[in-house]
Amino acid sequence: MKVSIIIPNYNGAELLKKNLPKVMTASGNAEIIVVDDCSTDNSIEILEDFPVSVIRNEKNLGFSPTVNKGVKEASGEIVVLLNTDVSPEKDFLIPLLDHFKDEKVFAVGCMDKSIEGSKTVLRGRGLGKWERGFLVHRRGDVDKTNTLWVNGGSGAFRKSIWEKLGGFNELYSPFYWEDIDISYRALKSGYGIFFEQKSIVIHEHEKGAIKNKYSQFNIKTIAYRNQFIFVWLNITDFSLVLSHIFWLSYHFINAIRRKDSAFFLGFMKALLLFVKILESRRKIKGLFKRKDKEIFILS
Repeated sequence: MKVSIIIPNYNGAELLKKNLPKVMTASGNAEIIVVDDCSTDNSIEILEDFPVSVIRNEKNLGFSPTVNKGVKEASGEIVVLLNTDVSPEKDFLIPLLDHFKDEKVFAVGCMDKSIEGSKTVLRGRGLGKWERGFLVHRRGDVDKTNTLWVNGGSGAFRKSIWEKLGGFNELYSPFYWEDIDISYRALKSGYGIFFEQKSIVIHEHEKGAIKNKYSQFNIKTIAYRNQFIFVWLNITDFSLVLSHIFWLSYHFINAIRRKDSAFFLGFMKALLLFVKILESRRKIKGLFKRKDKEIFILS
């Protein structure tokens, strides 16, 4: 089973120097592709020292388009997405690939040893529920294999199903929710996704590009925007659509009380994309075989 490893990069020169050798050591004969999102540091010069394929964006596109470009060029049946701030432990691929013996499996997530300040938090398994008109997601215990989504920074995906689903939806660009979205679409389309605790990566989140490039207000605004986009793209159960509409006034009033201007800005930015969201919704709706409530029961 041929594997391609896709590493999106933006101004991650120091992380590449630190983590790319570890990726190469842990990945055996896997193809490694680094997609540079128009970095302004010396990433390209650093990459010249490594035997990897490099794709360069002419302008900064964001996470989803950058990953999609890498997956399109990958020759492997299975594509493994790793962020630059992630380093895999030895033989991390073996337990991941075992799941793909079942042709209905779309994606498998890694055990993410997340370095958060002085603590190491075990992540990688995601749970979610429908609450007050939105999908609310949270970290799940890592002793089970079911998951609502596979992390786009440390997970394996079957390329043929990825292409059938249309890859990451670029409406979420520059970041957040794209991995939850494609995982959710896969589950609604009848495919399987799993969490594998034996496949371990180290994730130093605070050193990633997002926190270095964007303010906390911008990050919050994008997260709110994409939360709206997710619902408008994927939720088809009529009762849940009504629930979303019903609870909007509650959320608006709460945002006013909190003086949370990012919420209103996120909503407006989502609204500006509404026509494109409806066009994308029409394309993906034909793939769905399960109802939304079935997915929430599964998670």
